[in-house]
Amino acid sequence: GDAFGLTPRERQVLAALARGATNREIAAELFMAEKTASVHVSRILAKLDVRSRTEAAAVAHRHGLGG
Repeated sequence: GDAFGLTPRERQVLAALARGATNREIAAELFMAEKTASVHVSRILAKLDVRSRTEAAAVAHRHGLGG
């Protein structure tokens, strides 16, 4: 399983985030509301125990979860 307990959807969101996508871009790419993308990002930050999108992207790249 995934080391961080991310759902498949969260992994997709994280991959997009790691490429530098904004919440709006993530929402468009994954066919969800921007608000939903924002909620996913918040959960991902909590699961990765990081405070920022930049840190989350760094963790994603380090663990091969980037886009």
